Amino acid sequence: MEMIVRAVDVGSGNTKFVNGVAGSEIRCASFASVAYPSTGESSTATTDRRRTVCIPVGPLFYEVGPDVVLAADTFRAKQLHDDYTDSPEYMALLRGALSMMKVPRIDLLVVGLPVALLSLKKTSLERSMMGSHQLGGSRSLVVHKALAVAQPQGALVHYAAEHKRMETIGAEQSLVIDPGSRTFDWLVCRGMRLVQKQSHSINRGMSDVLRLIAVEISRDIGAPYRDYDAIDVALRTGRAPVIFQKPYDMKRHLPLAESVAHQAVSTMRQWIETPESLQNIILVGGGAFLFRKAVKAAFPKHRIHEVKEPLFANVRGFQLAGQNYAMSMGTQGAASEGDPA
Repeated sequence: MEMIVRAVDVGSGNTKFVNGVAGSEIRCASFASVAYPSTGESSTATTDRRRTVCIPVGPLFYEVGPDVVLAADTFRAKQLHDDYTDSPEYMALLRGALSMMKVPRIDLLVVGLPVALLSLKKTSLERSMMGSHQLGGSRSLVVHKALAVAQPQGALVHYAAEHKRMETIGAEQSLVIDPGSRTFDWLVCRGMRLVQKQSHSINRGMSDVLRLIAVEISRDIGAPYRDYDAIDVALRTGRAPVIFQKPYDMKRHLPLAESVAHQAVSTMRQWIETPESLQNIILVGGGAFLFRKAVKAAFPKHRIHEVKEPLFANVRGFQLAGQNYAMSMGTQGAASEGDPA
């Protein structure tokens, strides 16, 4: 029986997961990290044909998935605290990803944690991941073993594999920078081993940028404005958001967004003891586009490496690490598992 390895990265902004492996190809998907609670398993999602699942956690059900924005409740709670992995919303998002993988079981599940929480939460998170998970509609899935790793560590594995540098990077010192929704993470590694005293994370991510710009827009238009998704899209695409039926010019607020990036990068820079010894600086994560300028300013003599689809860099690396771990434990076939569907 072939071993099934899968990876999930439940972030504050997006939940990313691996939904298919065929040879060296790792297929990923994502959905917004939003979970709408209800007291019963609603059939609305099925009736409306929206791409969501209703996950039981404790006494409640949580609707999660790509079309969760179509759910009736317009309140979008974010898990912006260090205990988010212990919350029912985290478990609902995790199980939503498991449901969408369409596999009969998972022999090894790899999940991620912010760098600052790894030593505090690793053991408890791994324990909570193992066992039977109820997926709604009388469905369940068993996870036999779990492994929690630092989120940017997955990106380093993915970068090394993408550039065919798995052998050479083992003798090099690397810095991986991962600006996410809630946290700004960085990881210094010698080879693939974490240098703990130079690695950390702070709560200074894209959510701070979006909130600050929303406050400025509210002040400018004289009315409360909280469409964070519209602001995010505008920053990524350069297209003006439509407010009160008119395009709104956000260019005046870009220096504010850049100031958040510079604050985060400046804090990180103080932790890096010997920047001249870094042979690789790798920028990943959903906020990479906005933090790129600040990172380059902090390391002007270095080349900043990026990867394709930086949003999925961590989870693809988790998958590779899981497959390597499984093979090292004497298993076979994890890397050539094929399409589970």
